[in-house]
Amino acid sequence: MDVIEAIHTRRSLGRVKEETPEKAEIEKVLEAARWAPNHFKTEPWRFTVLTGDGRKKLGDAYGQINTEKLVDPNEEEKASAYEKGIKSALRAPVIIVVTAEPSELERVKEIEEILATGCAVQNMLLAAHANGLGAIWRTGDTAYTDIMKKSFCTSDKGIVLGYVYLGYPNGDKPVTDKKPVEEVTTWVSE
Repeated sequence: MDVIEAIHTRRSLGRVKEETPEKAEIEKVLEAARWAPNHFKTEPWRFTVLTGDGRKKLGDAYGQINTEKLVDPNEEEKASAYEKGIKSALRAPVIIVVTAEPSELERVKEIEEILATGCAVQNMLLAAHANGLGAIWRTGDTAYTDIMKKSFCTSDKGIVLGYVYLGYPNGDKPVTDKKPVEEVTTWVSE
């Protein structure tokens, strides 16, 4: 599959089979990530691959965050919120936690490190698709919490940017439409 075809046909797939892809398949996805462009060649991306019971590391963090949000909960509510967190981390056989560790170099801008890591994720998603895997990039408020930073050992400047849920596709690809390029592009020639 060429890159243009991969870009046009890739879709976020939240429903994947329980079967865990082979380590070599996951490594292809990670290998694609490291070829992302980044200013000053800092390679700020870091990946934690969770499989099997290892996914409970993420589930524990989700559970702690869910429990922390509760206002005056009883024990049953705490247990339910925590269990919901565990279940969230078991939705795919592989989860890749994506973090950015900004360079200490003074000339490097943090936003560029975050954007470079986003480029690495796009490479991962395209590589997954090109190799017959389904993936979805999940982000949100939980990623940016101190609990998540502590769980995935980021530095003070580091940030958890999100999670790539990965597996073999289960079901049809979602049908999506995008705005025409004319709607999102301005040409300036003079």
